[in-house]
Parts: sequence; structure tokens; C-alpha cells
Amino acid sequence: MRQKIVAGNWKMNKTLEEAHILTAELMGMVADEVKGNVITVLCAPFPYLLPIKNQLGNSSIKVGAQNCSEHDSGAYTGEVSATMLKSMAIPYVIIGHSERRQYFGENGKLLATKVDKALANNVTPIFCCGEPLEIREKGTHEALVKQQVEESLFHLNQEAIQKVVVAYEPVWAIGTGKTATSQQAQDMHAVIRQHIAAKYGSATADKISILYGGSVKADNAKELFACADVDGGLVGGASLKSREFVEIVKAIG
Repeated sequence: MRQKIVAGNWKMNKTLEEAHILTAELMGMVADEVKGNVITVLCAPFPYLLPIKNQLGNSSIKVGAQNCSEHDSGAYTGEVSATMLKSMAIPYVIIGHSERRQYFGENGKLLATKVDKALANNVTPIFCCGEPLEIREKGTHEALVKQQVEESLFHLNQEAIQKVVVAYEPVWAIGTGKTATSQQAQDMHAVIRQHIAAKYGSATADKISILYGGSVKADNAKELFACADVDGGLVGGASLKSREFVEIVKAIG
């Protein structure tokens, strides 16, 4: 059975005090209410990773970073390496989020290197792929997403690819209030899984968790998570509200 994962991407939000309050609320709610085999991940801004990890202690909630450098170390002011994440025992890192692609020009080749760095340091990459509105309207979204997966993941061997979590994010549904229908989400998740299966075999593809990342909310999570190939969510704005985020996590149980 594939691992169910719900990861909250806080993006560039919250002061440290606010982050501690949110984490404390989530710890209590998750401990009291969340049952079943689901991993909850909080992807916090870099300055908060260690404070939040320390606060979580023995909680079932995990912490993740929102990015990592393609370099191990060196004169790269402002960057954070996967080696640094490993030294803090941070188990997850988001790689290739649509905002990184859009605002920082990250391309498939660069992201392939970042995936390699994360895996080399035993940090699980949550690799993002997805199409903007104009590509969806042209009907070339499947081809683009397949290309993104190929460019950044298909250099991996059979063992390594199974350590990657994939997140499909229809860019047109992020922060817009729009959400792909459950059928649109399932269709694209199936395309991704079938594309991986074509290279690595069905047995391998069936082990890889694929998360949906397009305006997941408490009121649509259950329908999305009921889809055969949707194994959880990468949650943006809703992850900043403790009650709504926990309702999303509960929806996958």
C-alpha cells in the first residue's frame, strides 16, 4: 500500500511566534483526531525548521523544507544545502514548486540535480510538476507534465525513484480559488503513474506516492483523496489554518 501523505507548504508566511502557535495547535489536534496510516508534514520557512522540529519532539508530525540548493557547499550566499538539512535531520524537502519555476527560473536539469542532492543526503524530495492555464487550455498539459517528470526524475535508478514523492500541481488552481475537479486530478495522477510505469514497471510506479497540490481545502479534500491515484495533498493556504489543515489530514483516513 502506498504511503498517504499530507504536507502543508507554509511558503513565506508566519512570524516565529505565529509558527510556534500554529504548530502547537496542530500537535494537539493531530494527536487527538488523526487516525490511520498518514504522514503529516509541515514545510516551514528555513529559519523555523529547527525550532519547529524541536517543538514537535516525539510528535507524529514531520517537518520539511521548501527548497534546497543544487550545491553541497560554497560561496552561494543565502542558499541552504541538502547537507545542511541532513545535519538537522529534516526528512522532507519540496523541490520544483511552480513558484520556484516561475519566479526563480528553475528548470528540469537544475531540479534533477536538486533531487540527487536530496536523495544523497537521505532527505525525501517532494517533487512538483504541473501545467499553467495556457498549457491546459491548449490541451498539451499531459505532454508538459510527462516532460517535467522525465527531465528531473528519469535519470534515477529503480531504487532511487521509489524514494521520491511526486506532487502534481495544476498551476492554474494555486491561489486562484479554482480547483481541478476530482476527475481532472485523477486523470493527471494516472498519467504520471503510467508514465513512470512505462519506464520503471508497474510494480515500482505503484509504490510511489503522488500528491495533489491545487487549492486543497477541507470541503474538497475527501473527494480528491478518494481518487485511486491520489495519495494525499500538498496544501498551501489552508495549511496556515490549524482547524482546516487537520480536517484535510483527517479526510484521507
